[in-house]
Amino acid sequence: MKNQECDKGCFCFFRTTLIAFFFLCPGVLFSQTDTVARHFSFTGYIEGYYSYDFADPSDKLKPPYFYSFNRHNEPNINLAMLKASYLTNKFRANAALMAGTYSQYNLAAEPELLRYLYELNVGVKLSRKDLWLDAGVMSSHIGFESAIGKDCWSLTRSIMAENSPYYETGVKLGYGSDNGKWYAAILFLAGWQRMKPVEGNSLPSFGTQLQYRPTDKIVFNSSSFIGTDKPDSARKMRYFHDLYGIFKLNAKLSLQAAFDVGAEQKEKNSSSYNFWYTWVAGMSYSWNRRLTSGLRLEYYQDKNAVIISTETGAPMAVYGASLNFDITVLKNLLWRIEGRLLNGKDDVFLEDGRAVNAN
Repeated sequence: MKNQECDKGCFCFFRTTLIAFFFLCPGVLFSQTDTVARHFSFTGYIEGYYSYDFADPSDKLKPPYFYSFNRHNEPNINLAMLKASYLTNKFRANAALMAGTYSQYNLAAEPELLRYLYELNVGVKLSRKDLWLDAGVMSSHIGFESAIGKDCWSLTRSIMAENSPYYETGVKLGYGSDNGKWYAAILFLAGWQRMKPVEGNSLPSFGTQLQYRPTDKIVFNSSSFIGTDKPDSARKMRYFHDLYGIFKLNAKLSLQAAFDVGAEQKEKNSSSYNFWYTWVAGMSYSWNRRLTSGLRLEYYQDKNAVIISTETGAPMAVYGASLNFDITVLKNLLWRIEGRLLNGKDDVFLEDGRAVNAN
């Protein structure tokens, strides 16, 4: 059961912060000079979608480890967001509210009032160097796919992205080198994709990130997570690492590849671990200034159901391939279509009540 006092505390904190941000900021905007006003920006974003799953699930839901674009055979909104940002040389802040099926399903474990919160954070520059301390709800430091579809090469998210954190809550100390080639961060977190920590868990989680950009066309990234997603009474330590690279080969062709591996204790204080791993390889090709296509190959294995339990109970070991075409209709309007095939080593999908190996 939910802790009502904690929920009320969370609500009061976020309500106060949002009121301060959204209602005090306009006062500053109109009472200060145009120079101050230029530090603010306000944006909106919306993703509408229609998706058809040939397994034709009766509950209108794709397999339970998909959280984005997961409603079957009905027009829907995946993500609708309004965001306000403030940025100066020494201070930054972001606040964003959202709605849609992404927030409905991906934030189902959060208190109901927090499921509409996409982002809420503030940051302070600690020195003349590029050293920042940020705190609040932030985008995850793990992976190259985000919840915002336009920033991803494929229409849908990979199984890898869907089952690692999209967001995180905590404090981040980040440093960028003067030449822009290196970025490093350490994080103190509330948990594995958590706004409210797991009830009964007193142990914080930790994260690291190291990114290297040898040129403006190449990115290497290493991110890690150490912590637990269980209460103290059943604590299982989790160790996770994400490694990816992005390569812009020329004006038309870009490649990306990622490999994740995780381990979690089988029991509290155990020296034995359950492992899972996954990889993704993707390509983006721009035919012209309006037409782009993306190809993705992927594999996800979690035979001990640490992160993913399949609908049939068979071990999770699934290959995937997708192909999408994107047309830029207007500067701020993108139309996308994608076909996707998933194939399991075992019968991990349901179709008309039968266990099958492909979807």
